[in-house]
Amino acid sequence: MASPLLPTSTSPDHLPSGGDPPLLSSLRVLVSRVVASARHATSDARPWTELIDRSAFSRPPSLSEAASRVRKNFSYFKSNYITLVAILLAASLLSHPFALFLLASLAASWLFLYVFRPSDQPLVIGGRTFSDLETLGMLCLCTVVVMFMTSVGSLLMSTLALGMMAVAVHGAFRAPEDLFLEEQEAIGSGLFNFFNQTASNAAAAAIATSAMSRVRA
Repeated sequence: MASPLLPTSTSPDHLPSGGDPPLLSSLRVLVSRVVASARHATSDARPWTELIDRSAFSRPPSLSEAASRVRKNFSYFKSNYITLVAILLAASLLSHPFALFLLASLAASWLFLYVFRPSDQPLVIGGRTFSDLETLGMLCLCTVVVMFMTSVGSLLMSTLALGMMAVAVHGAFRAPEDLFLEEQEAIGSGLFNFFNQTASNAAAAAIATSAMSRVRA
């Protein structure tokens, strides 16, 4: 006599035995990294009263003195400057909803179609399966189109140029003699080195998140 079949339950393949889906876990890791980076960047922010102290502004006597002031002030007010440029970028995007929509759509496409997509789940559009290389090529093409053939690229570049110009003008006219510089400036430090380091950290975080999601898959 055959033994009766007992009902069994199986968990979906895409759900790990321990809890959240890989997509949600990867998204949480990315958000936590971004929040931690933002907190670290603003941890050494100086009092805003020092930034706008009118009694400390004076005309630089020479071009070399202006360059020296910019270097010293950026070393001291680095977090304040970054915060101001970020606020300027946010205000510029909010005042242009279409550019904000395009940029958000592009970022979402990169995240959900490539970074967080499991390696064993190919992209299927209209019944056609696309490989990872084809998906990467399409996303790069969409990035070029959005950044160089719409108003997004010019908006970002003009806003960044305006922010950097404001930082340079403030740094040149803000006399740094009354500032207490806690650290000696490293050779080659400056605005572009800071942004390059921030971009490298963000890229490394995205790559690590992508690898984590693909390994879990």
